[in-house]
Amino acid sequence: MTETQSLFLVSLGCAKNRVDSEHMLGILNRDGYEVVDDIEKARYVVINTCGFLQEAAQEAIDVILDAARLKETGTLERLVVTGCFVQRYGYKLKNEMPEVDGWLGTGEFHRIADVLKGLDKTTAPMLISRPVFPADHGLPRVQSTPFYTAYLRIAEGCANRCSYCLIPSLRGPFRSCSLEALLAEAVNMAAQGVKEINLVAQDTSQYGEDIYGESRILDLLKGLCKIKGIRWVRLLYFYPSRLTGALLDFIDANEAIVPYLDLPFQHSNPDLLKAMRREVGKKTPRDLMTMIRNRRREIYVRTSLMVGFPGETEEMFEGLCDFVKMSEFDHLGVFAFSPEKGTTAARLPDQVESAIARERRKKLMAIQAGISKRKNQRVVGRVLPVLIEGESSETDLLLAGRTATMAPDVDGRVLINEGEGVVGEIMPVLITEAHEYDLVGGIVN
Repeated sequence: MTETQSLFLVSLGCAKNRVDSEHMLGILNRDGYEVVDDIEKARYVVINTCGFLQEAAQEAIDVILDAARLKETGTLERLVVTGCFVQRYGYKLKNEMPEVDGWLGTGEFHRIADVLKGLDKTTAPMLISRPVFPADHGLPRVQSTPFYTAYLRIAEGCANRCSYCLIPSLRGPFRSCSLEALLAEAVNMAAQGVKEINLVAQDTSQYGEDIYGESRILDLLKGLCKIKGIRWVRLLYFYPSRLTGALLDFIDANEAIVPYLDLPFQHSNPDLLKAMRREVGKKTPRDLMTMIRNRRREIYVRTSLMVGFPGETEEMFEGLCDFVKMSEFDHLGVFAFSPEKGTTAARLPDQVESAIARERRKKLMAIQAGISKRKNQRVVGRVLPVLIEGESSETDLLLAGRTATMAPDVDGRVLINEGEGVVGEIMPVLITEAHEYDLVGGIVN
């Protein structure tokens, strides 16, 4: 391996973007590039960006410019930027950011090696197309998550047309991977030591509809449950209105499917949901939460809510607060509406002042903090299975881990102050303390 092929990859944004990054690492590894763990030692840097919101776009700009400075102070010779930021802003980036040597949109990331090989000092290739490329287990991939956990992207793109969202234009039409390809990939993950698989897509509830004519999410879950070594299977990004009793029955009956649902409700008010172009089923958000809470297994629910959407009155917001109190979500993310250029929602009347939206977000998160602490206190004194992840990021005196009801990167964690843990193993932990989002306990012999 020559030093001239040393490479560092930065992955920004969501877990779905991370899968793209892992495929690029796989392609580059196959083609002889050596991935280094220090950006200052790299001669090639690839930055895979998010561009969903203005905040994400600004983060991408900052990271790109910081990396570009290494051309003067470090070993960096070539800088390539990929992902949603490129797909969103297109060819004008070429003039505005001459520091970048190559650009790839979301539909071209699989050509990363071709771009790196073709770079010279006089050209800055930009490849942007309508995203239709289907990445599956046939494309090389290097896992960047810890060995015991992985993301299985079951579909790419989006068929929903939410009025506030740019994802369909950034990621293309909804396209599922075949059932056979996904199960083959999961078998390979298990062989590499993966115990936890997190299913991701822009909308996991629609899995299979585009290629099979109907949702095949239950068939996929059934297949995953049969794979030896896979202990936890978690559903993320599941559209609320498509939640069925059959899925809840399956979660009830299969221990390998963790009792966890990520249901992005966005709001509880029917008029606002209609303005958001969110599909509303026969059951209201309150009905769905009641249906979930009445199951045999206690199913933990994560949701995301949006405040400050155009037309949201104080009365509507108070109704949303009541919905949160009634639902007692286990995990909650609240976002202030961002009027993204190119979306229908950005042009709607009755825009809510950003200061009001931020205050509403603050109030909802305060409500949720109380709910989370009360719910966490209920497990004090119980022994829970915890996936040991290693030393805490706060101190090397504590171990950290997650229960099955804590998704990686987005939820709380368990801090372990007693006993010897084995990284990657699921071990019994006696919970002794509860905080707003984290638990504390000791490993039980």
